[in-house]
Amino acid sequence: MSLDQFRLDGKVALITGGNRGIGLAIAKLFLEAGAKCMLTGRSETVELTELLAGNPDTSSWIAADVTEPDTGEKLVAATLEKFGSLDVLVNNAGVAANGNFHEFDDEKLAYIMETNLIAPFRIARAAIRPMLEKGAGAIVNIGSISGMVSNKPQLQVAYNSSKAAVHQMTTTMAFEYAGRGIRVNALAPGYVVSDMTKGGIAREDWNRTWTENTPMGRFAQPEEMATCALFLASDAASYVTGATLVADGGYTTH
Repeated sequence: MSLDQFRLDGKVALITGGNRGIGLAIAKLFLEAGAKCMLTGRSETVELTELLAGNPDTSSWIAADVTEPDTGEKLVAATLEKFGSLDVLVNNAGVAANGNFHEFDDEKLAYIMETNLIAPFRIARAAIRPMLEKGAGAIVNIGSISGMVSNKPQLQVAYNSSKAAVHQMTTTMAFEYAGRGIRVNALAPGYVVSDMTKGGIAREDWNRTWTENTPMGRFAQPEEMATCALFLASDAASYVTGATLVADGGYTTH
């Protein structure tokens, strides 16, 4: 046993939502661990531009909307063309919306489901084909503790349902492909400082409720989720598949 098991030398990773937050933190850590990374998102950020400039030979970027039906095929093709392989997929891109269930319209429902469930399905479907040719690969789907509990005080039935579906998709994919060398796991973050949570963190009442219901009494940083993703993607997790790793500061313990 060696710490080298946590390395990703010679591996190529495709990371959606890699332009900010958890996705960007995962990209930084994967690059440090020796991987080459294809990153995607809807728009570049200052932090992403800096990352690409600092890693010109091992990182690349393609702007894409994951809800477009052909995006998965395009992303995988671009990754193979640029780096010649695809070993790890991190399905990270996601969106959230709050609101009363009885007032939640079809447009918002479609936006949530297309981004959080249908897009990861399509992208994983495209990514798994070159993995099958190699007989090896790792997929990390970013779920949420919201797929396990009802959050408070915000109301978000659609978001929670989409993440529960991601967890089940992970379980079923893992069962189907375990015998063919491909591991599929999910990461379920708790409350992480990000663009998705900054509005709630800025609200005194939400902030207080979230922290009081987290036994560790604080929010996570994106880098803390990146280390979990690295474990699931690396050979250190060689006997782990079909798991949903909860990283929530204890939120789901009560």
